[in-house]
Amino acid sequence: MAGRAPGPHAGDDPHGDEPLVTAGASLDDAAAALVLVHGRGATARSVVDLGEQLAGDREAAILAPAAAGNTWYPNSFLAPVADNEPGRSSGLRAVGAAVDRAVDAGIARDRVLVGGFSQGACLASEFVARNPTRYGGLAVFSGGLIGETVAVDDYLAAGDESGDNPLAGTPAFVGCSDVDPHIPEERVHETTDVLEALGADVDERIYEGMGHGINDDEVAAVSELVASLA
Repeated sequence: MAGRAPGPHAGDDPHGDEPLVTAGASLDDAAAALVLVHGRGATARSVVDLGEQLAGDREAAILAPAAAGNTWYPNSFLAPVADNEPGRSSGLRAVGAAVDRAVDAGIARDRVLVGGFSQGACLASEFVARNPTRYGGLAVFSGGLIGETVAVDDYLAAGDESGDNPLAGTPAFVGCSDVDPHIPEERVHETTDVLEALGADVDERIYEGMGHGINDDEVAAVSELVASLA
C-alpha cells in the first residue's frame, strides 16, 4: 500500500507503544520541560544527552519520545506527506503526548520547549506549526517543516482557531548549515517564514560549511532560551 512502510512502521500508530524516556528534574519539581525528539537512527537516550547540555543545572524536566525502529518516518522529509505515513502522524502524536505529560504534571505550556535534531527537528517544527499556541520555545537543529512543498496558508489555516497570532511570540531557534546534505537551505527559510507568519519570534542562523550536526553556538543559544524558562 502506498505510504505504508514495512517492518517497525506497520499499523496505524507504530510509535504508540514506545516508551517516553525522562531525565533531568522530576516533573513534580521542574520549573520547565524540554520535549526533545531524536533523529533517524538515534535513540531517545541520545537526545536526552543533548537536553542535559541545554538544561545545565536548571530545574528542567527532559522528556524524549522514542521511535519504533529508531526511525520516525521512512523517507526524506521532502517527500510527499503520504509517503511518510503512518510514521509521521504517529510521531506527531508521540510529541503531543510528551507535551501533554508535562502540562498534566502542572508545567504551563509556555514553559515547555519542543525541539529536536534532524528528523526529530522536522517533527518538532511540524508539531508546533500544526498545533500553534504559546510554547516556551521551539528548537530546530538541522530540520524543517515536512512535505514536498510548504505553503504558509496551509499552516495559517491550521492555526485559525487560535486567532491572528497563534504562536503568540513563542521564541524559536532555527539553525542549519548552508550545505547540509539532508536539509536544503531553502526549506529552512520556508520554515522560518511559516513560523513567523504564525507569530513566532524566530532566531534563524545559517552556518557556512557546517554539514549535518549541532555546533556550540546553537547549544549556547538554546541554553539561553532554556534559562529564561527555568
